[in-house]
Amino acid sequence: MSIRLPVELIRAKRDGATLTDAELRGFVAGVTDGSLPDYQIAAMLMAIFFRGLDDRELAAWADAMLRSGDVLDLSAIPRAKIDKHSTGGVGDKISIPLAPAVAACGVCVPMVSGRGLGHTGGTLDKLESIPGFRVDLPVERFAALVEELGACLIGQTARVAPADKRLYALRDVTGTVESIPLIASSIMSKKLAEGIDGLVLDVKVGAGAFMKDVARARALCAAMRAIGVGAGKRVTCVLTDMDAPIGTHVGNALEIAESIEVMRGGGPADTRELTVVLGAEMLLLAGVERDPDAAAARIGKSLDDGSALAVFAKIVAAQGGDPRVCDAPAQVLPQPRRKVPIVAPRAGHVAAMVADEIGMAALVLGAGRGKQDDRIDPAVGLVLAVRPGDRVAAGDLIATAWCDDDDARLDACRARVLGAVQLVDHAVPPPPASRVIETIR
Repeated sequence: MSIRLPVELIRAKRDGATLTDAELRGFVAGVTDGSLPDYQIAAMLMAIFFRGLDDRELAAWADAMLRSGDVLDLSAIPRAKIDKHSTGGVGDKISIPLAPAVAACGVCVPMVSGRGLGHTGGTLDKLESIPGFRVDLPVERFAALVEELGACLIGQTARVAPADKRLYALRDVTGTVESIPLIASSIMSKKLAEGIDGLVLDVKVGAGAFMKDVARARALCAAMRAIGVGAGKRVTCVLTDMDAPIGTHVGNALEIAESIEVMRGGGPADTRELTVVLGAEMLLLAGVERDPDAAAARIGKSLDDGSALAVFAKIVAAQGGDPRVCDAPAQVLPQPRRKVPIVAPRAGHVAAMVADEIGMAALVLGAGRGKQDDRIDPAVGLVLAVRPGDRVAAGDLIATAWCDDDDARLDACRARVLGAVQLVDHAVPPPPASRVIETIR
């Protein structure tokens, strides 16, 4: 059988044909080594966007992306190695209390994270708000800390799934980001490169999430689980509500402070719930617990008895940060120049708090990036004072803006917050007590 040229593969996929494993691997190799031009890669992405990939094609495409770079080998670590990935949301700081809580329960968490592009920074940016904290550790040090402490949190190296970097950049400018096969392969190629045994996926659903409805979220879960299972890994998906921001703190240092409160046995109920639920699923995948209730109780105990916080302090110290942050966050974390109240313009009931708009309000203060090279101000953000279902009087506090001296930024932030907090005259029911919509094991 003759070898088909890239244009023939593009044409075949455009017309709905399936491609062989060798053809898909060859195409991804061309993406990685630069032999394929951007316009042919973009054409293939658009063909996949409209025609999709079947299960076999998706497995081959994702595996080729995974093997386009380094795959960590953590097999020398005898304990189970389980990670968690979230599709992202406003106030989503769950990885920070979650990794040490799971590690405190005897499961290793090798967490390789990315930086944020959007409303707030990613996990790495949040951690770097702790003075001295390093996320650029060499792989050897990363593996040593995972074995010694049970967890380590670093950034994606240039050699982890390099094909994904080029594909993602082109997806972003060609209108193909929403393709479920392309989302699934992007996420899974990077996570499987960590050398993990299992993965818990937190798939956000709602107005503030990439997946706006449960049906598409389930489809994404199915695709990611198929890739993971095909690679011999254990995968659980948890669908969680993302209509309103998670917790009360939105911003990098602010989210570290909230995470520490959770590891002290407190914090907002929804932040704690997600930490416990996702952590319990990680314990189940690791096999250290078999009953979901027992697994949840074990994670909760690690938060309440200080063992999770103790692990976090060791992680901070080992990665160059100031471990005093665990005892006195306000003295260690960067502080804003001003704390400005944002108040309700009238009386009413909070019908909604649009997560995306709250995120953008934090972004205009400097908590996130509009472009990859934007500098984040770790001290700025929002502390929210109301939730959907609350009643407020005119002049009541809605949020506090932690900000710099730029009045234009503050005014833009205030306008976004007031637009996000939708007030109505009639009473509205509170949101469901749990953010968990569905668990797919």
